Amino acid sequence: MAVSSMTGFARTAGAIGAYSWAWEVKSVNSRGLDLRSRLQGGLDGLEATVRAAAARRFHRGHLSMNLTLNRSGAEPTARINAEVLETMLSVANDLAARTNAQPATVDGLLSLRGVVETVEPEESEADRKALEAGVLDSLERALDLLVEDREAEGRRLGEIVGGQVDSIAALTAEAEELAALQPAALKARLQQQVADILDGAAGLSEERLLQEAALLATKADVREELDRLNAHVGAARELFSDDGAIGRRLDFLAQEFNREANTLCSKSQDAALTKIGIELKTVIDQFREQAQNIE
Repeated sequence: MAVSSMTGFARTAGAIGAYSWAWEVKSVNSRGLDLRSRLQGGLDGLEATVRAAAARRFHRGHLSMNLTLNRSGAEPTARINAEVLETMLSVANDLAARTNAQPATVDGLLSLRGVVETVEPEESEADRKALEAGVLDSLERALDLLVEDREAEGRRLGEIVGGQVDSIAALTAEAEELAALQPAALKARLQQQVADILDGAAGLSEERLLQEAALLATKADVREELDRLNAHVGAARELFSDDGAIGRRLDFLAQEFNREANTLCSKSQDAALTKIGIELKTVIDQFREQAQNIE
């Protein structure tokens, strides 16, 4: 069964030079493909590449891709902006002379905005490109691991959903056996109904009685519903051998299964057949819930 879940998690880590990083990627159910990324360390420019890498692998699911980036061994340094300091000192001395105020102190001047600047360690173009290449390589490995995790969960889902399809097929077969017995039971019921009608309306024509009998027989005929249920079972089993995303098509089949089961119950003239119809609806509902987890 080529089934993949929409739920999974993967983590990778790497390091180069002063940098170390970790990717965490996870996915949950979604009607379509919803990609979210959070990049640290000024690597926002890689977002388009990150999203494209995920889109190549997945068709459905809400994916979160988070990058944590750390830098060690190169702490920021402080630098005095001499030009700003000279300007502030000149202004302070001028004010002190005009207002007879105390002259400016060193700590007061250094606390003024712009006098002390934080200088990040310089980084070469080659170092930056090497960092980006390493980060993207780790992302590729994380996404591959996520594919494996989703496929492993998909195999478990495939066994569950396949068993539910088998249950639908078995219940449909039971319904067919009961439906084959319905004509005889229906004939006996019609004979009684005809007798009741004759007792209540002696003038009713034979043609009218035949019309009523044919109408009752048509309403009770469930062969078309059973044929369609069998066809949907075959379609579901074919999907399990397909490559790619099958979740949407399984969800559509769940709707079709449910429609036929509802009609079967509404047409049934037999308590045992109605019971099978209700059991079918229960299994189909379970099938629908699991199908919503499949990509």
